[in-house]
Amino acid sequence: MGSYRWEGIDEFAAVAQEGSFQAAADRLRVSSSHVSRQVARLEERLQTRLLYRTTRRVSLTEAGRTFLTRCQHLIDEREQAFSVLGEMHRSPTGLLRMTAAVAYGERFVVPLVNDFMSQHPQLKLELELTNRTVDIIQEGYDLAIRLGRLTESRLVATRLAPRAMHLCAAPEYIARYGRPHTLSELSRHNCLLGTGDIWTFDQGGRTVSFRPAGNWRCNSGQAVLDAALRGFGICQLPDYYVQAPLQTGDLVALLPASQPPDTAVWAVYPQQRLLSPKVSKLVEALKAGLAGRPEYAANIGRAPAVRPVGTE
Repeated sequence: MGSYRWEGIDEFAAVAQEGSFQAAADRLRVSSSHVSRQVARLEERLQTRLLYRTTRRVSLTEAGRTFLTRCQHLIDEREQAFSVLGEMHRSPTGLLRMTAAVAYGERFVVPLVNDFMSQHPQLKLELELTNRTVDIIQEGYDLAIRLGRLTESRLVATRLAPRAMHLCAAPEYIARYGRPHTLSELSRHNCLLGTGDIWTFDQGGRTVSFRPAGNWRCNSGQAVLDAALRGFGICQLPDYYVQAPLQTGDLVALLPASQPPDTAVWAVYPQQRLLSPKVSKLVEALKAGLAGRPEYAANIGRAPAVRPVGTE
């Protein structure tokens, strides 16, 4: 029978249920001759008469009644299979593996992901918080949340939120050591170091790199912030760390004319023709959730023009 095992089954079931070829054709939106031909071919393949045909009505043979019961089960199972598959494309299901940086993940990503999970309990989650750059293709992750600028050409990126960097220090530090007015003066100050070795600035539309130096280093943004508030030195941190202390005066913005261009918070995932609902819907939820966070609700100081940043 090969590839045409299903041919004629829908037509036969429709005729049996409707009691005529014309009514079956109307239901299936085909011609009555097509229905008749498909049923005849089905009987020929089975070497069994399934229907009694008269000028007034069509009725089932004994073999036809038995076959109809089996066919109806097959049709129902097939429709259910299509329905389940369609639901998978509409609703997030299965295992979602994702990764994010530790501090940002704990503060921003995890609460939003947990909200998403509460709305989709059929989803299973594996979330790794790590500050290493995970190879999500090699390690089998569906999604990663990354900060800054992107360089991975094998990935697709969706911008979730802005990420402006601010150079600042506590008033106590400025009172003791003075305020830098140029990048060359910044090199004479104690810089609080985080995970990065390079700070970037904007000078006349040109991005300038600066290698900070100092006597304090930690791979936690919150720890860098605490050290800056204590007057230990100058820091460069994202807006969501320094927004509140800048507004209260506990920190003072430095070199505002050289504030670096916006980078961003990104959702990155492997290139695919069709993005699975579990990823696409979570990305939508993260974008909407971050937009509602108070840390992103107001601009701090000078808001530089958003530059197109994507995979290189």
